[in-house]
Amino acid sequence: MSGRGHGWPLLAALLAVGYGAVPLLLGANQYIMSLIVAALVIGCVALSWALLGNLGGMVSFGHSAFFGVGAYVSAIVTLKAGLPVPAGMALGGIGAVTASLVMLPVLRLRGPYFALAILAYAHIFRIIATEWTSLTGGSGGIGNIPVLPSIFNLGMGGKTGAYLVILTIVLLFALAYRAIRAGHYGLALRAMHDSEDATRVVGVDSTLLKGLMLMVSAFMAGVAGAFNAHYLNFLEPDYAFNGVWVTLPIVAAIFGGYRTIAGPVIGALVVYLLDQLVFKALIPTGHQLVLGALLVAMIILSPTGLLPLLPSPGKSASKPGRNDHA
Repeated sequence: MSGRGHGWPLLAALLAVGYGAVPLLLGANQYIMSLIVAALVIGCVALSWALLGNLGGMVSFGHSAFFGVGAYVSAIVTLKAGLPVPAGMALGGIGAVTASLVMLPVLRLRGPYFALAILAYAHIFRIIATEWTSLTGGSGGIGNIPVLPSIFNLGMGGKTGAYLVILTIVLLFALAYRAIRAGHYGLALRAMHDSEDATRVVGVDSTLLKGLMLMVSAFMAGVAGAFNAHYLNFLEPDYAFNGVWVTLPIVAAIFGGYRTIAGPVIGALVVYLLDQLVFKALIPTGHQLVLGALLVAMIILSPTGLLPLLPSPGKSASKPGRNDHA
């Protein structure tokens, strides 16, 4: 019997912990909740980065472009056009997709050339945000960005409310990732990884599939950036397009297991919370060095990441394939 059915009780338990236990036990600790929210934002970007790498077969160093564009689009349309925050966040994701369309010509590049080309686009968007002062406020930034709205009389602008929002966003994106991977597109993409020339012979348009994965990944990162803008209520170019929105998600995805769905999110929680609560307390200056050493150790000891090391229900009964981790 397949062990897949045993995953539902575990999923229900995780949802109960995420939506019930964490707010009840930690909701009063504003500092811890702020760290968890920040970790989930990083996890959302890490998930989008892993989707592009695992399904699209592309390594990106420029996800800060999608994060920053999504943040600015949502902030501008809610602040200046008066749109509701949820609509603004959706438009932030669409704005990031639009930005990815500009990048489609670089899909012909391979390996480090593609990664560096995407990184160049991130710098271009940062310069545009800095110079277009009439729209973005330039280096002075945008203040008084509308806060997250109330839902069922529960304010989402606080730490606990923001946590519930970003947790829901991450779960929805994880489900979308799972659906894409399990569908026809996921099958074609996995076949393309084994032999791109062979898939082209049977009629699979590899460039189109890669472009679609780039747009899906951009949408996820854009919504994460939009959420972050409304959560912090302030935005400026050096923050929105900061390289930290590339490096930390990559570290989190690799640490947790970028070929899995849950791995990037779990990696973000472990990496960021360890860094802020443990390493930073032990070594206030240069604590990222410990994080780097931890990542190197993980790559050496378990190249597939942290999640594949953990026992899972039904693992002995059903051996997963290379890309079939939960």
